[in-house]
Amino acid sequence: MSFSRGPKEPVPEVETKIWVCSSEDCNGWMRESYSFETEPACPFCKSSMHQEVRMLPELD
Repeated sequence: MSFSRGPKEPVPEVETKIWVCSSEDCNGWMRESYSFETEPACPFCKSSMHQEVRMLPELD
């Protein structure tokens, strides 16, 4: 038996500034609004990061 709550509303996506790891071996990235530093280091590999803009789901 399965219960369905019907179709879910799609989450709107917005252009979001993010920091992306500059290392080719790392896929790390974070939203700019979650960074406490002006130029953060990658939390995974400690490499430098550069800014990009991506379409991401809007957060409340």
